[in-house]
Amino acid sequence: MKIAEIARIADFRNLIGQEIAVSDWITITQERINQFADATGDHQWIHVDVERAKSSPFKSTIAHGFLTLSLVPLFSQECVKMPSVKMGVNYGLNKVRFPNPVPAGARLRGRFTVKDVEDIPGGIQLTLLATIEIEGADKPACVAESVSRRFE
Repeated sequence: MKIAEIARIADFRNLIGQEIAVSDWITITQERINQFADATGDHQWIHVDVERAKSSPFKSTIAHGFLTLSLVPLFSQECVKMPSVKMGVNYGLNKVRFPNPVPAGARLRGRFTVKDVEDIPGGIQLTLLATIEIEGADKPACVAESVSRRFE
């Protein structure tokens, strides 16, 4: 794991283009996939039917792409520390892609690169390039630009 300790939000301006943090690995269990299916109503068999999925091209159930994407805040909160921030809000996403499926049992982690920083009243709008890696895979599971607003 590589933790970024950002003292002041203005410090992000000096980090544009740099990878700042890498989270720990987490395992994507079938239980987590099933819970996500229940939460979203997406019970497509490739996610939840373990027996049927064995005959799929993936040979296993796979996590929902949006489950993988939903882990971005978990990973970033773990490894990007901003003690001066009083409030942060998710503002949205740019350019989301899912280049590689995540089989049940795979381990994932997040890597974060500062893409852009814009001034807004009372804070900044921060765009981080989030790359969600699959342990041992050549291609990531997800690549997205995560846009948040941070206020001191």
